Amino acid sequence: MDTPTLLQHFRTHDTPLVLSRGGDLAWDDAELHRSAQLSDPEGYALLALVPGALPWQRARVLLRTLAGSQDGLDEGARATLAKVTRVLMFGLPPAHAVTALLALRRMRVNHKHATRAIVAFVLEHPDAAALIEARRTALVDCFEHALGKATARACARLVRDGDTGSGYLRRSLLRFTSDPAVAVERVRALYAPGTYGAVAPHEPPAPLDPVREHPPIVTPTNRGDIAATLVHLYRGGPDAELRPALAGYVAEATRGLPRMTGHVAMVLDTSGSMRGYGEREWAVMSQAAALRLVLGEVCERLTVVESGTTQAVPEGATDLASGLLDALDTRPDLVVIVTDGYENVLPGDLARVAATLPRAGVTTPVVLCQATFTRGDDLTLRDPAPDLPRHPFWHQDDFAGLLPWMFGHCQPGRDWIRTAMLGRLEGART
Repeated sequence: MDTPTLLQHFRTHDTPLVLSRGGDLAWDDAELHRSAQLSDPEGYALLALVPGALPWQRARVLLRTLAGSQDGLDEGARATLAKVTRVLMFGLPPAHAVTALLALRRMRVNHKHATRAIVAFVLEHPDAAALIEARRTALVDCFEHALGKATARACARLVRDGDTGSGYLRRSLLRFTSDPAVAVERVRALYAPGTYGAVAPHEPPAPLDPVREHPPIVTPTNRGDIAATLVHLYRGGPDAELRPALAGYVAEATRGLPRMTGHVAMVLDTSGSMRGYGEREWAVMSQAAALRLVLGEVCERLTVVESGTTQAVPEGATDLASGLLDALDTRPDLVVIVTDGYENVLPGDLARVAATLPRAGVTTPVVLCQATFTRGDDLTLRDPAPDLPRHPFWHQDDFAGLLPWMFGHCQPGRDWIRTAMLGRLEGART
């Protein structure tokens, strides 16, 4: 499974799944998902939990995971897939999840794990009552596909006639549900006359990613607590008060994250452009330094090569190519270049050096993390190495998706992602 390619795809490819009236499923990246799921079903499913993955990509993972066979998987892997399935079903906007479940019907998928998932979605969704009112036809289609049309309608007739626990009802339906009483009520509603004009809920009942606030006016001090504290320090604020606060914010940001066992070398751009000027002074440098502090807590071994002067007094020109070569001399598992993207010592040199590495037998992955002032910065003329994987960041909240993206480029990092997402799965609301 090509983890870096998948993570990049998950955060950038936002094309919807489309079911035509004729029954055709439009799924432009089906082969990418199919090959990834076949090579590592559990790892593939866990990648959908990485913060920043787009809802339509998560819907594809839900669809592919339910459509795939679980033959040959051990009980642990099956349990993980069941948890991921449930988290995705209730963490996606309902319309996305319904589309994925309807696609299973078009694909004629009839695995037991798919049956359990569909029944759970239709009968146990926290907003099931409103969904049934608004999407009755679609949910009946899903329900009858899961149980079989004859069985589903026989269960509905029994429920309509007052049956709440006969042997047939238990064998055919109630064994798939965690709350038989609620399931009976939902089946009764599912086959009752509908309400015209009912509005379906749009928001997921258990969002996978926290809702981020985007300040209308971005300043150097409203881009996360770590960077804000660093800005105050750079401006000459009192060390005695700010240093303990900074340590607390870093500890809070890294709480619960596993340790990354590999060796990461960070090339930190400390040139004059990183300091900035005017209202933006220290904004970019502080966010890059915040990332350095977080990596220092998460990585068992972090080597930092400063390209310029120091992060406290960023001055001079940017020589990223020399920084990269110095970082490679430490034999890391991964090189992370953190810069604003302005290269003013032999511009283009980083790109040429990076392109030469494979021919010189250097296989160490190199990624470029670009510090920006806002999420809308124009980076057209700020790409010193277009062939290197690149991920911009401007706010501390971006670190949740940035760390998996950069670590996914090396094997110790892929192990870290798996551990981190399993931890996230345990803490998820379902």
